[in-house]
This record gives sequence, C-alpha cells and structure tokens, in this order.
Amino acid sequence: MSNGDKTTPAILHARMRETVPLVQCITNHVAMNFAANVLLAAGASPAMVHAAEESGEFAATAGALTVNIGTLSPEWLDGMKAAAQSAHQVGRPWVLDPVAHFATGFRRQAIADLLEWRPTVIRGNATEIIALDGRPVAGHGVDSRDPVEYAEEAARHLAMTRNVIVAVTGVTDLVTDGHRAVRIFGGSPWMPQVTATGCALTCLVGAFTATEPSAPFDATVAALASFAAAGSAANTDARGPGSFAVNFLDTLHALDADGLEAGARIEHL
Repeated sequence: MSNGDKTTPAILHARMRETVPLVQCITNHVAMNFAANVLLAAGASPAMVHAAEESGEFAATAGALTVNIGTLSPEWLDGMKAAAQSAHQVGRPWVLDPVAHFATGFRRQAIADLLEWRPTVIRGNATEIIALDGRPVAGHGVDSRDPVEYAEEAARHLAMTRNVIVAVTGVTDLVTDGHRAVRIFGGSPWMPQVTATGCALTCLVGAFTATEPSAPFDATVAALASFAAAGSAANTDARGPGSFAVNFLDTLHALDADGLEAGARIEHL
C-alpha cells in the first residue's frame, strides 16, 4: 500500500470504527434501507440526504459523499449535482456509482454532468466501467454481462484519464488508480441475489475514504476487502439469499482484523 502499514485494510478498518465517519448517501429507493444498515453494521454513520435544497450544504460538512443514480429522477439529480459540486469545492471525497449510465440519454447526460465535479472514486460493475470508458459492452441494464477481467484495461485507462480511483466489482474485484492495481477475492455467490449489495458497497467506500481522504486507493481496497471478508463469513451458514442478507449484516458488524485477513485475499498486479 502507498503509505506502508499505516493504510493496510485492517488498520483502516479499525480507524474507521474509531472515527465513525458521517457519510452522505444519495442512493436509490431500492437500496436506502440496506445501505444504511450496512454502514451502521460496519461502524459508520449514514445520512440519506438528497434534496437539492439541503444536499449541497450537507455535503460540505459530511466526511464523504456517495452518489448512486439507480432510480434517477430530475429532482434527485438536482440534489446529486448540488452535493457533488459542494463536495468538490470544499475538498471532500466523493464516490460515484454510475448505475446503468449507458441505458438512456437521460442517464448519459446525468453522468456527464456529475463527472464535471471530479469524483474521487468511481465504483461500478464491469459493464458500467467498460461503457464509461467509451467501449462497447454486453449489458443493457443494471446487471453486468461482462466479467471483471474484461474491464481491467478500461478501468486503468479511465483512472488515468479522469484522475480517479476506479473499483470494478463482481466475482473478483479490481481497484486501480491507473498505475497500481489490485484484485480482491472473497465474498459469496449469494451476493448478486441480494438487491442493493453493490449500492451498499459504494456507501462503504465512502466511509473508508472519509477515514483516509489522503489515500483513496488504499481506502477503496480496504472497503472492498472488508465487504468481501464479511461476505465470505456470511456465506458459511447461509441457506439462501434471505438468510445470507441477515448473516452479512451480523458478520460485517463482528468483523475484526483476523476475520478480514482470513476472508479476503488481495493480489497486487
């Protein structure tokens, strides 16, 4: 990691719990409850503030902002843009989740507008990241039809051209700043069967970047490793997606340094 052992996933995880960062989560209707519970279980403090009348003011005081365009509307977009502008202007880290940004003209324009305010991290599935780099994709909606491995070149190029950390999540996760890259192994096959897991992960990335805003690459790796480790542990006793969702919140809450190391493997590329 970039700052020696000061930014290992285990140390950042412990620091995040000590500081309890306030994270403004502008996320979709489907994800709000689960995302808030994930942050609470992890040790952060969620604030689901999205109205344009207050989102910009709030973003200036929160530790980090996360923006997810899953259930987009003109009113919510106004709030997203106000918050992103404010976070950028005051130097707060913010995370963009470009859900199915390629599906409609409205979404394409929304993402173009949000990118003007230079997110710190972009987190998406392989199809979203490939399309965001201007390349042809296999997917048409919110689900990825492209494996993470196919997105590596696009992720590196996007990170370099946008000066942003790019996280591609799927069966295996990838994080890159264009120069460095790591793969993260762990999680559970039940994760894609539980709605809002990816959206909640975006919010968790916000919590870790709020904890270590000067090292967003390391913070993003730590967030994804924590999520993967909790998923691995939750998978052990899960009988299906319902029990997995409950187990996941419990294991995320109980996660410690040993569990993080055992449940997630990080490979430096």
